[in-house]
Amino acid sequence: MPRSNRPRGRRPDNAFDEPLDLDRITAGLRRTVVKRTGTWTVQQVSAAAAQKVYLCPGCRLEVPVGQAHVVAWRADGLMGDAAALADRRHWHAHCWRMEP
Repeated sequence: MPRSNRPRGRRPDNAFDEPLDLDRITAGLRRTVVKRTGTWTVQQVSAAAAQKVYLCPGCRLEVPVGQAHVVAWRADGLMGDAAALADRRHWHAHCWRMEP
């Protein structure tokens, strides 16, 4: 007789108590990237979350509404984290990859 891979017994009542945080799941994860120009904090923006038009600093073309892109800001800014976050820029993903 073949073996069953299904777990036996009941699942604990609290196994799925923590609700899914859809904002956290759909938002891009932040990561730190080191380039020749310095250390950057980078976050992906999904097409669904892209609600505004931005000007890409890499190619000077628009990042349109509904296009997935990258947001980057200095992780090693001299003026502190708040100033670096306020100075963040929205890049086309391919422009960010090409940036030294």
